[in-house]
Amino acid sequence: MKKLVFIFAMLAIIWKYTSKDENQPRANFPVVENIIVNASERIQDNRHNNFKCDGRQYCSQMASYEEAKFFNQNCPDTKMDGDRDGIPCERQFGR
Repeated sequence: MKKLVFIFAMLAIIWKYTSKDENQPRANFPVVENIIVNASERIQDNRHNNFKCDGRQYCSQMASYEEAKFFNQNCPDTKMDGDRDGIPCERQFGR
């Protein structure tokens, strides 16, 4: 996936700089950086697609902090953040 994003960014740069119409503004590198940053954020979000709300509510049912965080933020009736500070399963995962 990262290779695909890199190839897409490079093709976008080449296309912008080889455009035949000289009146068109050329792409700036910050725009390309934004594309790469947004794509990497989407890649990180896709990691959470492995987690699905399935009725689990307790820290003892979680295998990782990331899983507990996903459940705490996205699933109803979780009981993993007793002090309601946004950090689930603090004792179990040492956060």
